[in-house]
Amino acid sequence: MNVDLFIPCFVDQMAPRVGLAVATVLERLGHTCAFRDAQTCCGQPSFNAGYWDEARAVAARAVEIFADAEAVVGPSGSCVAMMRVFYPQLLEGTPHETAALDLAAKTFEFGEFLVKKLGVTDVGARFPHRVTYHDGCHGLRELGIRDEPRQLLQAVQDLELIECDEAESCCGFGGLFSVKFPMISTAMAEVKGTSLTRTECDYIVSSDPSCQLQLDGWLSKQGCRSGAGEPLRTVHLAEVLAGTVEAAPA
Repeated sequence: MNVDLFIPCFVDQMAPRVGLAVATVLERLGHTCAFRDAQTCCGQPSFNAGYWDEARAVAARAVEIFADAEAVVGPSGSCVAMMRVFYPQLLEGTPHETAALDLAAKTFEFGEFLVKKLGVTDVGARFPHRVTYHDGCHGLRELGIRDEPRQLLQAVQDLELIECDEAESCCGFGGLFSVKFPMISTAMAEVKGTSLTRTECDYIVSSDPSCQLQLDGWLSKQGCRSGAGEPLRTVHLAEVLAGTVEAAPA
């Protein structure tokens, strides 16, 4: 397939390696990846803040940019949920309503795309570590993605997947939520972070860079160590599947 990558702001500015890992996996599977320079933020910050007119303008531009795409894939359940779930709501009754529905139908989160669209669970990856998986709220609750990333991880050679006891709890980020309610956000990060560390894993795997930012901040602040004694940190699912996870700093 011809796949257009939607690269969220967090990936573009802070973790470009995640976008590269997505392209690496898809190209290894024989698909063509493209990045459209005109793409911008999905508009979720404005949408969540109640500035729907501003978010609507961003959404209208996005549906025009990706109008002729065969498939749009993003490494973030949060941003994909914005495009797939909330664009049709924002653009209902506008000249872009049909285009928004068309884009929603061909927009996928990375792991979901591999399993549901391509029918692939084993990409030939090897990762000899104990990992646990963090479910991002938008991917889990808005997109209904739970089993797909786990199927992909379970097919990775030499990887041991350990479930934490708060697998479906929010990490507390929520974009503007963490800014408006920092004390609540931090308390939620403590609950989720503590649950993740109890697994004594080597890495925490996530499909959402915004959740990674929240969790990595808490883990670093607490000085958490992995089961192997290294600083505990998150890695994106795409990095595991691409084989591009770098060693943790001492």
